[in-house]
Amino acid sequence: MLVFWDQRLVILATPKTGSTAIQAALESLATMAVQRPPVLKHTSVARYHRFMGPYLEAASGAPFTVVALMREPRDWLGSWFRYRQREDIPDQARATTGMSFDAFVRDWCADPQPPHAAVGSQARFLAPKGGKGLDHLFRYEEIDQFVAFLEDRLDCEIILPRLNVSPHAALDLAPQTEAMLRRAAARDFALYETLRPVEA
Repeated sequence: MLVFWDQRLVILATPKTGSTAIQAALESLATMAVQRPPVLKHTSVARYHRFMGPYLEAASGAPFTVVALMREPRDWLGSWFRYRQREDIPDQARATTGMSFDAFVRDWCADPQPPHAAVGSQARFLAPKGGKGLDHLFRYEEIDQFVAFLEDRLDCEIILPRLNVSPHAALDLAPQTEAMLRRAAARDFALYETLRPVEA
C-alpha cells in the first residue's frame, strides 16, 4: 500500500497484480509505503475504509482517492499457481509443486480450500458486499492506463521494473474445471467485466 499525502492518493496492493514493481517504482515519491508484513502491504478495501482511511481523512481534512488493479480471474489464479511452484516457498503445505493447474483450480473451488489453494478472492479484496469500494479500479492487463493515471496525478514519468516474476507453467483447464471456476468465481468475473478505461 502506498500513500501520497499531497496528492490525496492511496494505491492498494492487490496480490499478484505487479504490486512489488509498483512499490519499487513509486516508494521514493510516497509519503508512506507499507511493504511488510504481507497482511498490511495487501490491505483490502474493507480494511482500508475501516481503519486507515478514516485516520488519513481526519488528519488531512480531505478525502483520499483510492485506486487498485485487478487481474483477469483465471490469469490471477494462474499467477498464484506459478508463484507457489517456486523452490523457495517457506511453507511446503502452500506449494503447488508437482500438481497441475487444473487440480489447483479445483482445489481453489473446493470448500474448504486446502492450504496451497487458499489465496482469497479479488472480489472480496476489492469490492466488499455492502461496503465502500474504490474510486478507480484498473485492469492489470491494461496497466498502461493505470500508469497514465498515476503519471497525471503524481506529475512524473513512471517506468515499472520487472520484479517478482513467477516461473513458467502450463495453465490448461478441462472444460468441466473451467465451468466450475466460472461458478465459484462468478463475482470476480462479473467485477472484472465492469472495468472500462478510466480517464485521468
